[in-house]
Amino acid sequence: MADLARELGVSMTTISRALSDHHSIGPAMKQKVLKLAKKYNYQPNRLASALRKGKSQLIGIIVPYIEGRFFPSVVHGIETAASRAGYNVIICQSNEDVDQERRNLDILLSAQVAGILVSMSRTTLEADHFETVRGRGLPLVFFDRVPEGDNVNAVVLDDQEGGYVSTRHLLSQGARRIAHLAGPQHLNIYKNRLQGYRQALHEAGMAPDEQLIVHTDMSQEQGAAAMRQLLALPAPPDAVFAAGDYSALGAMQEARRQGRRVPQDVSISGFSNEAFTLITEPTLTTVDQRCEEMGQAAVRLLLDVIEAGTAPFTPRQVALRPELLVRGSSVRAAKAEPAAAHLS
Repeated sequence: MADLARELGVSMTTISRALSDHHSIGPAMKQKVLKLAKKYNYQPNRLASALRKGKSQLIGIIVPYIEGRFFPSVVHGIETAASRAGYNVIICQSNEDVDQERRNLDILLSAQVAGILVSMSRTTLEADHFETVRGRGLPLVFFDRVPEGDNVNAVVLDDQEGGYVSTRHLLSQGARRIAHLAGPQHLNIYKNRLQGYRQALHEAGMAPDEQLIVHTDMSQEQGAAAMRQLLALPAPPDAVFAAGDYSALGAMQEARRQGRRVPQDVSISGFSNEAFTLITEPTLTTVDQRCEEMGQAAVRLLLDVIEAGTAPFTPRQVALRPELLVRGSSVRAAKAEPAAAHLS
């Protein structure tokens, strides 16, 4: 900026205002400044500008990881909606580590982001570090994995409904001993999927057999180990609802290793609609989580919070409806259900 000011014989303040399209600078001077800036390939230091103003056109995102289908698709939805609104994004990964999650928050706070979107790590048992963000008055919206309670802004899938409709589908296929591969219960998504499983069994007049509920970390390896445990029971399950597709994949592979036919001997249903679910043999029944829609809804809610400014905090929560995708791994009846069963 000093170089531009020196060459044009004006102050740095004039250069700064011209580059930011300030009303006090006339069109002729703005044109001169922009032409010279283009000639020298001048790039404004947006971080320095944000530090001066105390705000920026940046949105910070913290996700547990960027792999598979879910989080990349959510982030794509976030970027699309943010760009449309004139914002850019900074993406941080916690790698399922609460300490890294805390460091991510510090990085985003120092970058003077306009707001933060968070999906909590698997190891986040307490949400005290997020209170620091709230204490600074910085807009904060959670998505997918959210803290307990209603005192947060959040966009989630109706995971209980997803667990319910998955279990109800297995019941409709004639299954009566339905196992559940559950995820870490301190995370809302897995707790709610388990509740949906229990609800469907209760409505069918069946008490859940606790031997059929196996808690895992949702990995493929633990899915296989859980299936070995279940198939060793005196009365093994005739169906499995897994709270994640990777654990469902492990369960399917283990069942076939032990000579069990899927779905004839044991029906299997997952959750997340990962890309590989379309190429397993048989293809895997699963629940679509409306990934991009979740990302876009999270941005809309964050922008509403930013727009509200210093107004009294009123938490808002948005719940998206899941979609059951019925495929070959679960259908045993002669007449298959539609390929995509929308919930009513």
